[in-house]
Amino acid sequence: MKKLLLIILCLPLLGMFEYPSSEGNAVQIDEMTIQRKRMVNEQIIGRGIKDKRVLDVMFNIPRHLFIDQSLKSKAYGDHPLPIDEGQTISQPYIVAMMTEALNLKSTDRVLEIGTGSGYQAAVLAGIVKEVYSIEIKEGLSKSAGELLNRLGYKNIKTKYADGYFGWEEYAPFDAIIITASANHIPPPLIKQLKEGGRLIIPLGSTLYYQVLTLATKKGDDLDVQQMSGVAFVPMTGESQKKKK
Repeated sequence: MKKLLLIILCLPLLGMFEYPSSEGNAVQIDEMTIQRKRMVNEQIIGRGIKDKRVLDVMFNIPRHLFIDQSLKSKAYGDHPLPIDEGQTISQPYIVAMMTEALNLKSTDRVLEIGTGSGYQAAVLAGIVKEVYSIEIKEGLSKSAGELLNRLGYKNIKTKYADGYFGWEEYAPFDAIIITASANHIPPPLIKQLKEGGRLIIPLGSTLYYQVLTLATKKGDDLDVQQMSGVAFVPMTGESQKKKK
């Protein structure tokens, strides 16, 4: 009787594990899922993120596929990780916080400045209708675009360009997320933001500390809210030529 009870109690746990593919790697996939669940529970929910759409999409996206496989064991840790060309994939909590702050709708069109690994674009694509992502480093733009295509994302467009100038062809945008720091908000991005649209950016002039800033467009002005201290790699290109 005790043995039968144990089996019944264990059955619901099987539903926690996702992405089955073959017997050979089933254990490995289950371990990644366990780590992802822990990441969401401890790093994201534990710090106050409440948007169920953000929680669901970050649980379901295999973050370990967006980094070098030599770092796979660290994929769901509470820290950023290096990717190619001196860039990073952001700490999971920061990805969640920035995404939630944009208060996204399923019908939204979102512009991302700084494709990087492609992970943030994938998170956005699980919530909104269309994502347009620009990367200034050609190698990253190519590799991220190829990975997102392999993973089946049909609502993400990527572009190799200087994100400072935005993507006028598809403007206006409901929201803009900038995943690199700058000492000012690029004027072309403000122009390409819809009335009432939200823009989030790590704002500051120092390399190791900026203030995550949420701006809402109201006519010719921006309603600005400072959120949290962060540390992002800087925007390059036109951004570095401009002074606030």
